[in-house]
Amino acid sequence: MNLFGGRAQKQGNYCTSDSNSHSLPDWEQCVRCPDHQYANTEKNLCLLKSESFLDSRDPLGMTLVCLALCLSALTTAVTGIFAKHNNIPIVKANNRALSYILLISLNCCFLCSLLFIGHPNTATCVLQQTTFGVVFTVAVSTVLAKTVTVVLAFSVTSSGRRMRWLLVSGMPNFIIPIFKLIQLILSGIWLGTSPPFVDTDAHSEHGHIIILCNKGSATAFYCVLGSLGSLALASFTVAFLARNLPDTFNEAKFLTFSMLVFCSVWVTFLPVYHSTKGKTMVAVEVFSVLASSAGLLGCIFVPKCYIILLSYNFNNYQFILALAFAVEEINKNPHLLPNITMGFSAHSHGIRYYVLYRSLVLSLSGKDFILNYDCKRESQTVVTLTGPAGQISSQYATVLDLYRFPQLNFGRFDPVLSDHRLFPSVYQIAPKDTSLAFAMVSLMVHFSWKWVGLLISEDENGLWMLPQLRQEMNKQKICTAFEYILPLSFFREVTDYVSFHQKIRNSFTNVVVIYGDNEFMFNLLYTYFTTYLSLGNVWVINSLSTFLSVMKHFLLHSLHAPLIFSHHHGEISGFNNFIKTANPSKYPKDYFLALVWIRSFNCTFSESSCVTWKNCPANASLEWLPRYLFDMGMMEESYYIYNAVYAVAQALHEMLIGQAEAQPVGNGRKLQFSPFQLHPFLKNIHFNNPAGDQVILDETKKLVAEYDIVNLCNFPEGLRQVMKVGNFSPYAPHGHQLSLSNDNIEWPISFTETPQSVCSESCGPGFRKSPQERKSVCCFDCIPCPENEISNDTDLEQCVRCPDHQYANTEKNLCLLKSESFLDSGDPLGMTLVCLALCLSALTTAVIGIFTKHNNTPIVKANNRALSYILLISLNCCFLCSLLFIGHPNTATCVLQQTTFGVVFTVAVSTVLAKTVTVVLAFSVTSSGRRMRWLLVSGMPNFIIPICTLIQLILSGIWLGISPPFVDTDAHSEHGHIIILCNKGSATAFYCVLGYLGSLALASFTVAFLARNLPDTFNEAKFLTFSMMVFCSVWVTFLPVYHSTKGKTMVAVEVFSILTSSAGLLGCIFLPKCYVILVRPDRNSLQGIRAKTRSKRKNPS
Repeated sequence: MNLFGGRAQKQGNYCTSDSNSHSLPDWEQCVRCPDHQYANTEKNLCLLKSESFLDSRDPLGMTLVCLALCLSALTTAVTGIFAKHNNIPIVKANNRALSYILLISLNCCFLCSLLFIGHPNTATCVLQQTTFGVVFTVAVSTVLAKTVTVVLAFSVTSSGRRMRWLLVSGMPNFIIPIFKLIQLILSGIWLGTSPPFVDTDAHSEHGHIIILCNKGSATAFYCVLGSLGSLALASFTVAFLARNLPDTFNEAKFLTFSMLVFCSVWVTFLPVYHSTKGKTMVAVEVFSVLASSAGLLGCIFVPKCYIILLSYNFNNYQFILALAFAVEEINKNPHLLPNITMGFSAHSHGIRYYVLYRSLVLSLSGKDFILNYDCKRESQTVVTLTGPAGQISSQYATVLDLYRFPQLNFGRFDPVLSDHRLFPSVYQIAPKDTSLAFAMVSLMVHFSWKWVGLLISEDENGLWMLPQLRQEMNKQKICTAFEYILPLSFFREVTDYVSFHQKIRNSFTNVVVIYGDNEFMFNLLYTYFTTYLSLGNVWVINSLSTFLSVMKHFLLHSLHAPLIFSHHHGEISGFNNFIKTANPSKYPKDYFLALVWIRSFNCTFSESSCVTWKNCPANASLEWLPRYLFDMGMMEESYYIYNAVYAVAQALHEMLIGQAEAQPVGNGRKLQFSPFQLHPFLKNIHFNNPAGDQVILDETKKLVAEYDIVNLCNFPEGLRQVMKVGNFSPYAPHGHQLSLSNDNIEWPISFTETPQSVCSESCGPGFRKSPQERKSVCCFDCIPCPENEISNDTDLEQCVRCPDHQYANTEKNLCLLKSESFLDSGDPLGMTLVCLALCLSALTTAVIGIFTKHNNTPIVKANNRALSYILLISLNCCFLCSLLFIGHPNTATCVLQQTTFGVVFTVAVSTVLAKTVTVVLAFSVTSSGRRMRWLLVSGMPNFIIPICTLIQLILSGIWLGISPPFVDTDAHSEHGHIIILCNKGSATAFYCVLGYLGSLALASFTVAFLARNLPDTFNEAKFLTFSMMVFCSVWVTFLPVYHSTKGKTMVAVEVFSILTSSAGLLGCIFLPKCYVILVRPDRNSLQGIRAKTRSKRKNPS
């Protein structure tokens, strides 16, 4: 028999499903419970399922609600912190408006998670997904916009106007509405096609019906997630690429890590979401919303809040310690103010001015209103120390001068405060800075910096310093790459100084001089140089203390090695040990010292009759603090406070000595006097402090400051090193005022050696400067020196011409002595011409010998044998006269060159003319009668030679008598040589000689050409014609070639023309005859001539 809840079957199976049951025995089938019911444990009854959802009263729901509200409260607190510190650099960095948008959107993200908790309804189901999509899109797109802002800020320096326009126009701010619009469109499509709705899940949890929101369209849901994922991936990529951009407040690294967390959360969400069911699935989604939002909040804003709230700078606290040290030292000195104890009260000016004035008035009136330090308030206040900024002192003076209350400024010397008509009660401790401009320019001269930028504060001090800098720079010919006079209002928003930054980058200077007071320096360093880093620049700065207070915010690569002019001062013995031993137990009333111990060493204290400090490290000391928080080295302002206390003590001491008899102090009586009575004593103060330095308050006698040149190397986390690398003393001899140790200077990391700062690279020797149009005189082009000019120094404006006897070397930086040069027989060219002349002379001599040996042959006797010998001898002389042109010229050779050339060539050409005339006359005898025969028989052609020669001699005589040739030099034709040559003297006479020769040659050519066809066995008219054509061609060619050459080449052209023309005559006239004589003797006999005549008659042409 089967009991209730079972069924009869062969195998004995039971109802196995939680939804199956039966209540009667021996049933063959179990009955499924409806979806809204479930089977009890005995599986004999269907029970109603209870509704279930992620309720805020459940432990899980309550935990998520509390977490969401806590994170929302934290976000609100961060927003409040940012709003309170709205104008500090870390809030302003990387677009302050975007930070607020991101904080508000994150707050909405935390709050929107509450829509997933509680009983679902149609409204919450729709709002869950749309609100989630929109607010997360706003948050992630804001992160992308902030990252793009970082990238654009650093791209401005190199990408031109487009990047600058994108940044100035606020393009990153448009990223948010664009992506938000895209998300709204996706959400609208989702809601329009298949919106989320309330659904139930009766199977995921036993005994419960889960009420939850169905996504409607799963595709639309994943499109929304995909849009967010692509945005997050884009933000992560851009932030990752920008993570190493050099900036103090570059939050790209934090943005990278935040997006990494965000992406990790949602990548993990997908598999976990799909592996869970029911309200656990909803809890997973809520947790992902909270975790990803908290990742953005924690990674981006918590580090900033830490800096805002917990990062302190205690450097100015050294002023208090210097004051306390000086007071203690004086109180222990039995020789200074005996029987009188000095005390002080200290106030911070870092509060609202009306509170400060109230504190000041109450303090001077003798009532307590002390902010930080209180000591011996029953005593009379006699003087006020103010500073370090001159502006602060001038504001105090408006109140203190009403009572003629003495005021000592411990900051740098301020020319404004030195006007005693405006500030009659103000005294300045520091020496004058009148030599600072000269000191800075001396540094520029030392490193040869000629292209320097100036950043000057727009106040009285800056306007006082600027003309001094200009004057000193002009003296040393140093140019300003840019010159900006900046007001404090300049440092407000990024767009105010984008163009300013662009001009600085475009100036290409490596050195920037920055001058201003502490407030100006603080704003400049925090705003401009932390947002737009001037990487690779050397900064020359006039203040060290401001730098020490802000150096913790500069990393190694952003600011490495400024050169700072710090006032030189002596070492105060005991001060360093005093700082090391200062602690709250020793000075229990020092509130600021207690704050240092609490913040830096995590100490606690117990309130009782005696304050007890707990949990403090043993022997804790200010020496333990990082240098960016507290520097153990005595700052110049601390030194001036020390001197000011001693000046007051000295003045009081002298005044008390004078009043000792009139008003004895003792028996408990207080010292009574008015503070204005100290003025005469303060004006005449002149003493040496314990360090040996003079202290003078009278400005007419005040000394000029000496400077220590400090190189400040900063490393991450404030591990900086202050190193003295030189000094400047205006009292040293001229030329020895600046002393530097170049090897100890550590330059910015972009420089591997001492940096140079010039608009144009120096023009080295061999070049001269050429100013660039519409630019500074320091901007120029380097142009090579012209021919035969040199420059033997750098940056010369003009090259110097070498003397005629010298020439410029190839580098054009040195004049060298020119060597003498002439057409020497030892030169290859001269040797060739000599050999050619001698060979031709020998050939002519050989021809003469042949003619002499065959003197009686017909070919020799034909056409006047005597003329042939005269022509051969004259040609030999022509060849030999060319030797007069070769060798070192002297007066004799210069005269002989032209006269010999003219005479022997006249003889040669006139002989050719005589031979031609002889041929013509010989054939004219047969037809012209007795006169022609008489001319031929009388030897008239022989008179042509002496007549023509006589004319040439007359021309040469006139030439020698008027302007004879002489030895001359040519220093310009050949580089590096002085050509020694013969000057023609009279060019007219020279061309008359050539012209006469030319007319003779033309006459000879004409006559020979006319007689070339006369019938004669030995008619040499054809050879004479050709020879004269060669002769004329040579000398016609000679003229242009002669004038186009210079130096010894010109002489060589003349020699070659002599040889060529002479060789033309020799070859054309005599070589054919020698051929007949030597090779064809049969033609040189009467039998041969007769046989040739008979053959011509038998075979007439």
